[in-house]
Amino acid sequence: MTNQNTFDPDDLVNKFSSQWEKHGNNFNHLLTNNREVVQFSRLSSYIHTRFRKMIDNSQELLANQLNLPTKEGFANIAKLSIQIAEKLDSLEKHIRKLQDSVYSTNKEIESVLVEVGSDNIKLTKQLKTELMKTKVELVEAKKTHCELLAMKNELADLKS
Repeated sequence: MTNQNTFDPDDLVNKFSSQWEKHGNNFNHLLTNNREVVQFSRLSSYIHTRFRKMIDNSQELLANQLNLPTKEGFANIAKLSIQIAEKLDSLEKHIRKLQDSVYSTNKEIESVLVEVGSDNIKLTKQLKTELMKTKVELVEAKKTHCELLAMKNELADLKS
């Protein structure tokens, strides 16, 4: 009782598929070894190619007459659109580089202007203090001048 075989569907499928594979291989082997079949295949392939070229030419002529785009036209448009996209990407990169350089240049100019402005403020303060000193010296010089004139008059009075 332990030797009873159970039904295994995988076994059946494997046997069936291997038999079909053997028959298919044998059939292909017979066809490829037959000279007439090979010549017929070659001839039919040549005829198919010729008909295909004829159909393509007639489709192209019809498309030209009806002013419709052809397969080559669409291919050319696709190539052009890809080239345009690449050029746009390149231009975007250049624009970003230019924006970065303009930004850094503006920062440099701003720092130079701040430095020049602070130097101008220092110079203005220095000139203001010099002006105040000069005014004080001028007032003192006028006083001295007045005193000298008074002394001159006194000396002139003493001489006379």
